Amino acid sequence: MRKIEGMKKKEKQWATETLLLMTAGASVGTALLLSLVKFFAWQTTDSVSMLASFFDSLLDFLASGINLVAVRYALSPPDNRHRFGHGKAESLAGLGQSLFLLGSSFFLLWSAEQRFFSPIPIEKSSIGIGVILFSLMVTILLLYFQRRTIAQTHSVAIRADSLHYISDILSNIAVLCALILASFGWSFFDPFFAAIIAFYLFGSAFHIFRDSIQALLDEESSEETRRNITRIIKSHPNVLGMHDLRTRQSGQTLFIQFHIELDANISFKEAHAIAGRVKYNIQQEFPHSDILVHQDPERT
Repeated sequence: MRKIEGMKKKEKQWATETLLLMTAGASVGTALLLSLVKFFAWQTTDSVSMLASFFDSLLDFLASGINLVAVRYALSPPDNRHRFGHGKAESLAGLGQSLFLLGSSFFLLWSAEQRFFSPIPIEKSSIGIGVILFSLMVTILLLYFQRRTIAQTHSVAIRADSLHYISDILSNIAVLCALILASFGWSFFDPFFAAIIAFYLFGSAFHIFRDSIQALLDEESSEETRRNITRIIKSHPNVLGMHDLRTRQSGQTLFIQFHIELDANISFKEAHAIAGRVKYNIQQEFPHSDILVHQDPERT
């Protein structure tokens, strides 16, 4: 029975790892494609908002490339020097992505300021509009794929990467509006929308930076997660109480530690069996978890 459960667990782990690598690879390919078409559109239209969108996609390509490397490393099994695995690589990737976003937001603000004082008419805006509509379609498809992956794996790195592409959708919509308005002679809106994109990127960078730092500092899991764990533990009829629940997330792995209180008169073998059943019940709801259970005699 244990052998079958172990095989099923390995199959799930393999499926999860494959899904993560496929999603990270799709992000790299999408970002490269969008960078190339937006570079062509920027050269054709000379739009600063298109430049903003191109720069955003270029940074997405660099960040997604780092993300792919980080995900591959994070999925490496524990070794003698990294007993808890390599999951923190995902948080480091998120930290790097936040710095990329921060740098791009400042660059775009500077570009928008220059164009405010020296407006330039947009040329061949129809080409830019076509490129943006294509970018929106491709980005929405990628986001759908990423959301499915996040729902199954709760990957910090993929979630941070998806924020780039959410910003891409907003960026593309802003650029689309700027190009349409510029085609009517209202070139002022070009740097205006570029500045809006820059401020949004700054906000995204802040959220990714905060989440990555908290993960690296071993922040406790959400209250909902802790309540669910507590509920599962206390649902076992032989568990008389529990205390000292501690949790932390490292990549795909949720580390859980706690003490359970048992009848002082039961044997060590029985206590071990109860702890094993509690651990099994938790892993049914949190399959990517590493659980340490300490058995205590009932408190008097």
